[in-house]
Amino acid sequence: MVAEFRFDSDAYKGRNVVERAFNKAKHWRGVATRYDKLACTYRAGIVMALTVE
Repeated sequence: MVAEFRFDSDAYKGRNVVERAFNKAKHWRGVATRYDKLACTYRAGIVMALTVE
C-alpha cells in the first residue's frame, strides 16, 4: 500500500526561503557556535546576521 504524497509548491517555496536564511546565518561565527550566554543577546545576533545578509 502506497500513500499518495501531495506536493504544495507554495509551502515548499516558503520552506526554502527559511532554510536559506538559516544557512546564511550559520556563516556568522557567533551564531553558529552560540557564544552568547543570554538568549536575548543570541537572538539579537541572529536578527543582525539575517538583516545584513
